[in-house]
Amino acid sequence: MYELRRVLVVGYPAAELLDIACVVSALQVANFLNRRGVYEVTLASPGGRPIHTGTGLTLQAQGSLERAAGPLDTLVVSGGIGYVDAMEDKRLVAHVRRLGLESRRVASVCTGAGVLAAAGLLDGRRASTHWEHADFLARRFPAVDFDSGPIFVSDGRVCTSAGVTAALDLTLSFIEADVSPDLARSVSRQLVTYLQRPGNQAQMSMFTAPSARHSLVQDAVAHIAGNPAADLSTAALAARAGLSQRHLARLFLAELGMTPGRFVRRARGEAAAHLLTGTALTVETIAARCGFGSEEALRQAFRGLYGVSPSHYRATQSTAQSTAQ
Repeated sequence: MYELRRVLVVGYPAAELLDIACVVSALQVANFLNRRGVYEVTLASPGGRPIHTGTGLTLQAQGSLERAAGPLDTLVVSGGIGYVDAMEDKRLVAHVRRLGLESRRVASVCTGAGVLAAAGLLDGRRASTHWEHADFLARRFPAVDFDSGPIFVSDGRVCTSAGVTAALDLTLSFIEADVSPDLARSVSRQLVTYLQRPGNQAQMSMFTAPSARHSLVQDAVAHIAGNPAADLSTAALAARAGLSQRHLARLFLAELGMTPGRFVRRARGEAAAHLLTGTALTVETIAARCGFGSEEALRQAFRGLYGVSPSHYRATQSTAQSTAQ
C-alpha cells in the first residue's frame, strides 16, 4: 500500500503566516501535480488552539502538538515574532524535541531555528536563520554554528532556512530530494516563483541589502551595478570617489558590512546569475559582460557564491527560453 510522507508543521502564537503558508502550499501543490499524492500535511499548535499569526490573521490548527505522535517524515517549526516566547515555553520545546527524535528529517523556517536550538536539535550543527536574528541566536545558543549568509542549510537530517519566503526554497529542495527535480520545478512554476534558488545563495543580495546612507558609497554601488565589466578594483573605485583605498574600505564595511572587493564579486556573480537564467548568451560571453577575465574565473567565482557551476545553475534554474541579446 502506498504511504504518504507525514509532515507536521508547528505553529504557535505570533508565528509568521508566510513561514507556514510557503511550506504547506508547496507541499499541497506537489500532491496535486503528483496525482496520487506525496505528503500528508498537518498544522499543529499548542493545545490545538487557533494560531493568531504575527500578521494579524488567524489560522485554524488541525491538531494538538501534545497529541502529535511519530514516526514522522518531516517536522517543520515555523518562525515569527513570537519565536522568543516559543523557545522559552518548556512544554512546547519538549514536544518539539520528542517529535524531532521521531522524525526522519527536522527543519525550521526563519527564527524557528531558535526553537530547534532550545530543543537541543541543532547542537554541534551549522544552521541558517533570518539574517537580523543570527547574532542574537548565536549568543543565546553557543553550541550552534549560526550562519546568516545562506538561504538554507542542510546538515545531515536537520535543515534550516533563512527568513520568510526562503521557506519556499527549502520546501522545493525537499520535493526535489523526495520525488524528483522535475516535480520541484513544476511546483515552482505553479507558484509563479522566479526560480528555485540554491541553498548557498546569499540572503542579502545587492538587490535586497539595505541602502547605503553615505553618498559616496551610494555612487560606488550604482557604478558597480551598472558597469560590472569595468575596472572595479578597490584602487579604481577609490580614485573615482576621490578617496584613499583604506577610507573607501572603511566606508563599505560601515555601510554594507563588507569590503569593496567582496561587494564587487557578489555583484558580478549576481549579474551573471541573471544572465544565465534570463538569456541564451554563452557562458564565455556572460563572463566577459560581467567582468570576469575568463570562463574559468566565472566558474570559480560562481561555485564560491552558489555552490554549483554556471552550467548547472542554468540547467536547473532557468525559467525562460530567451534568445541571445
